[in-house]
Amino acid sequence: MFEIMHPVLATSRPDLLAPATLVAIQQYIPQARVFEVDPELSDTDTLCAAFNLPPDPMGNAVLIQGKREGEVRQCCCMVLANRRADVNGEIRRRLDVRKASFAQMAVAVESSGMEYGAITPVGLGPEWPIWLDETVRDVEELCVGSGVRRSKLLFPGRCLLDLPGACLVEGLTLAQG
Repeated sequence: MFEIMHPVLATSRPDLLAPATLVAIQQYIPQARVFEVDPELSDTDTLCAAFNLPPDPMGNAVLIQGKREGEVRQCCCMVLANRRADVNGEIRRRLDVRKASFAQMAVAVESSGMEYGAITPVGLGPEWPIWLDETVRDVEELCVGSGVRRSKLLFPGRCLLDLPGACLVEGLTLAQG
C-alpha cells in the first residue's frame, strides 16, 4: 500500500528523522522504513485524503498529561487514526488523576524534541511511558510520524512493544463513530 511513497530503510535517510528517532530506530526497530512527504500533507487526515489511503494503518501518538497532588503524570498513547484515545476514561484512570488532557503544544515539542504533528513514540524519553492500544499492535505495516513533518515511518505495529517503557493497554481507545 505504501510502496507508491517509495519507502527506504530509515537508517539510510537520517535527514528524514528527528535525532532521537534515529537513535531509537538503530537500537530497537532497525527494519523501519521511511518515506518523504510534503510537510503540508503530514497530518494523518490530509495524507489519507491526498493519497487515497485508509486510516486503518495510520498511527497517532497522543501525549496526555494530568496532575495528582502537584505531580505531573503523563503518557504517550499510541492509537490508530480510526479510533480515539479514551482520555477521560481508561487513560485518566490509569494515570490516577482527576482530569487528563492532551499535552500543550509547547510542552509536547520541548519535551519530545520533535515537531508538532510529527511526534512519534520512537525516540521519546523515559518520562513518557508508551501505552499501546491492542489494535496498533496488530497492524502489519503501521505508518507513524518520524519526529519531523517531512516524512513518515513504516514498520509492524508490534515493534513498538520493543521500545523502552512500552506496554500493551487494552481498552485504551474507543472506535470512531
